[in-house]
Amino acid sequence: EVQLVESGGGLVQPGGSLRLSCAASGFTFSTYAMKWVRQAPGKGLEWVSTINSNGGTKTYASSVKGRFTISRDNAKNTLYLQMYNLKPEDTAVYYCARSGALPRGQGTQVTVSS
Repeated sequence: EVQLVESGGGLVQPGGSLRLSCAASGFTFSTYAMKWVRQAPGKGLEWVSTINSNGGTKTYASSVKGRFTISRDNAKNTLYLQMYNLKPEDTAVYYCARSGALPRGQGTQVTVSS
């Protein structure tokens, strides 16, 4: 069974940083492109970033480019999202997912507020 468990969210002030993690199991993690998506209160899912299977290609939404960095450790079956210079509009539940699939986990809440 595919399992994706997100962690690392929290409350942070504007301009702050957080690193999200996604622990994957139940599939061959190293062979899948992975993505982060988020859902702000009252809004639909928004794609944030995608990384290919070996980590060599990364793409970002324009709203986060230059502030967020996606990475992965295939030896640890873990996906990461390093977030810098957070803004109130980054407040959302963040999910990881296999590229082309919908999120399956509970997500992790990120709240950016002073």
